[in-house]
Amino acid sequence: MAKTTIWPIYGSRPPCFINQRLEERRKRALELRTEHNRKTDKPEDFITYDDSDSDEEPLSVQKGILNTSYNFVDYIRNREIGSSFRSSSTVANDYGSRHILNHEMFRETAVPLGNMNKVFCSQWLSERQVVFGTKCNKLMVYDVVTHKLDQIPSLLSRRDPLGNEQQQCGIHSVQINPSKTLLATGARNTCDIAVYRLPTLDPICVGENAHRDWVFDMCWLDDEFLVSGSRDNKMALWRVTSDMLERKQDIPVHQHVSAISVKDCYNSQRVRGLTFNKSYREIAALSLNGFIHIWSAETFKQKFSKKLPSSQENVCLAVQDSGLYAIGCRSYTLLLDCRTLQAVKKVSSRYSGCGIRSASFQGDVLTVGTGIGMLMFYDLKAGKYLESSINSSRTVVLKASKGYVYPDEEYQDNIANIKYVPAIYTHCYDTSGTRLFTAGGPLPSTLTGNYAGLWQ
Repeated sequence: MAKTTIWPIYGSRPPCFINQRLEERRKRALELRTEHNRKTDKPEDFITYDDSDSDEEPLSVQKGILNTSYNFVDYIRNREIGSSFRSSSTVANDYGSRHILNHEMFRETAVPLGNMNKVFCSQWLSERQVVFGTKCNKLMVYDVVTHKLDQIPSLLSRRDPLGNEQQQCGIHSVQINPSKTLLATGARNTCDIAVYRLPTLDPICVGENAHRDWVFDMCWLDDEFLVSGSRDNKMALWRVTSDMLERKQDIPVHQHVSAISVKDCYNSQRVRGLTFNKSYREIAALSLNGFIHIWSAETFKQKFSKKLPSSQENVCLAVQDSGLYAIGCRSYTLLLDCRTLQAVKKVSSRYSGCGIRSASFQGDVLTVGTGIGMLMFYDLKAGKYLESSINSSRTVVLKASKGYVYPDEEYQDNIANIKYVPAIYTHCYDTSGTRLFTAGGPLPSTLTGNYAGLWQ
């Protein structure tokens, strides 16, 4: 988890310079090579060969290994005394969350949301503020210290100046640009987008007339360019210019802008999810008919589409920094290699029919929110669900509290007599990875209710 390279200033060897480490390294490499070369009854389709017959690593590599400590105490000590040109330290960005999860230290604090209906999206604004959007078209900011909720006014487009006929079908996406100076989300009309300035949340502009149906997701390409995807099978490219940001007035007034480009997403039925793959400079779009579509971020042209193994409830999409895609389906999470879009692994859910509703990567840990009120954590390196350090026979699972459900006739007839759990439509880690915000609501679309919780 932590890596500290130590080069001695006085003396010849640092404390971590133990030759036995090289022997253990050679032993592990031999075991892996033996396992790889083991004959199986089933012939393999793809075979690789070592490029060298030599088992010995160069002397410079061996010296670098012995001068490197993976002890977290050495990392802390090096940070305390101040790093110099003779040492360097790094720590995995998922160390905090992994440690807390392994030791089952997360505890939930329920966030009461009154009569709001279903939280669809969320992002951390700062160390103490979370912004989220609801099905009832409310953009809210929650202060985790004071537990105060503030509503941010939705922005009107010119489709209807009075806002009487505007489609208000929920805010499905909240996205922050890389420099954390702009926030993009849905406008009063769900077919349009709204952009706010951070951290003040002053309105900047409304992007309108690009979509004829609800905007389901968005992604920033950089600090200026934004892409939106809609149920009308179209993708729109927007730009927030510096002139818009420099225009300041005593009374905040937003501008009305049009998309730079609007294009059809071929072979799609309702664009459901969007993500920007920074490693390969491409945009991935997920549609409800079971296709993933790849667009060039530089030319905004669709390159190709691929049919997924499952076309049932493909509702969430995430990308790892290395480029690995995760797609949430009804009964499993599908991992795709971004270079070929071939399935690397199907991560089966431990609970049948739970449905994957949200997904995110925190380093090498994949977090998935389910339709049965549980969060599960899959370790990509180990190839299995994260195990508890307290009880090795148990995997780490966070179970959400019930939240609130409006007691209408359908609830009384179908839900009241069974154990109700909310669906987790969204979750997000703070920058340290030691706090987790989860939110959602009832899974049936006809039920009204909400759920939100802060894990720390």
